[in-house]
Amino acid sequence: MKTTVWTAAKLAATALALGLALTSCTASSGDEETPSAAAPSTTSQAPSQTPEPVVTPGAGAECPGIRCTTVMLAGDLLVHPQLWDQAAADARAGGKQPLDFEPLLEGMRAYVAGSDLAVCHMETPVAEADGPYAGYPMFNVPPQILTAAAAVGYQACTTASNHTIDAGTEGLNRTLSVLDSLGLEHTGSYASEEDSQVPLIMDTSGARIGIVEATYGLNGLVAEYPWQVDMLDAEDMIQRAKAAREQGADLVIGAIHAGDEYASAPNSQQMETAHALADSGEFDLIYGHHTHSVLPIENYNGTWIIYGLGNAVTELSPWYAVNNEGLIVRAQFVQEDDGADWRVSDLAWAPSVIVRDPYRWCSVAADLPQGPCASEGQQAEVRQRTVSVVESMGAGEDGAREWLVSEDVAKR
Repeated sequence: MKTTVWTAAKLAATALALGLALTSCTASSGDEETPSAAAPSTTSQAPSQTPEPVVTPGAGAECPGIRCTTVMLAGDLLVHPQLWDQAAADARAGGKQPLDFEPLLEGMRAYVAGSDLAVCHMETPVAEADGPYAGYPMFNVPPQILTAAAAVGYQACTTASNHTIDAGTEGLNRTLSVLDSLGLEHTGSYASEEDSQVPLIMDTSGARIGIVEATYGLNGLVAEYPWQVDMLDAEDMIQRAKAAREQGADLVIGAIHAGDEYASAPNSQQMETAHALADSGEFDLIYGHHTHSVLPIENYNGTWIIYGLGNAVTELSPWYAVNNEGLIVRAQFVQEDDGADWRVSDLAWAPSVIVRDPYRWCSVAADLPQGPCASEGQQAEVRQRTVSVVESMGAGEDGAREWLVSEDVAKR
């Protein structure tokens, strides 16, 4: 589904064009006679008719209203040397030199296709195409990972993380330039102060969706300019959400980059920030990343909060099994009548794990859409752990469900 970014400049231009059009239609020349306001009308007026609402069911689950749109969210793209070694091997095998990350992400394609808008999180800066590359602790990774993200269908990425300025202003700007070149929209870090003032608003067939993201810190580093990276502050995020709505967003999603690494529950900063965003009434959905582990989903006073999506891709940790696991979530928003408030009508999630030999992203949802890609025991262990964590704050009872993407495919 094609998306469009709506900026203040575009909206201003539209308003100006409309104003000029109205002026040209209503202004009268001196040669024309102006009819008297008291003169009786001799033309009967046709009764006005209310136009039929545009029905847009969107991708995914059956739409319960006249208009639906779906958003898919994924965890960290965290690329280590082992993954670019795999990309080099895949490039040699497939003739896509020098690096090809698309096979690594291929399993995500069906989930991306089952959504109107798919958003990834780019955890680190990217290097020049031919390197040099660097892994932990100061990342500077191959830009081809973003080429693969675009190839499997992602349309936007958040970019504020504790690693955003690992390669300084040069690395930050290079990352944004690569995203721009691939047509991937982005928010969270910026190449100019002017850009930092413009909300990201993505246009799907059903709704205009604003995205606001911020990070808890920068690993002790300090950005060269204060506007380069959005830092975690609930009131600032709320003001950004308001700005997005003022500039045309029907829905606003908030992303929080925070938490305790490898935890199975959100910390106080995550919960306090997420609850403040929800209490403001400006956010329709809130989610998080950073902990490198899957965290619970909560329905807080009617607002869904996905506290942690874990890793989308990463090198395997020999110490923390949760590091190797992730969650993808799809939220369906519905508008039941023209002018009605939007609400989440369906929240679905699918568990994943990174496997190796070769390295691949692997869904371990109950329908195994790509087929088995880990041992039966590992798939069962990952799925059981994910279910227990995701539902630990009552998400299952509140209506969140496992996403069986094969059912979507069958419907299409």
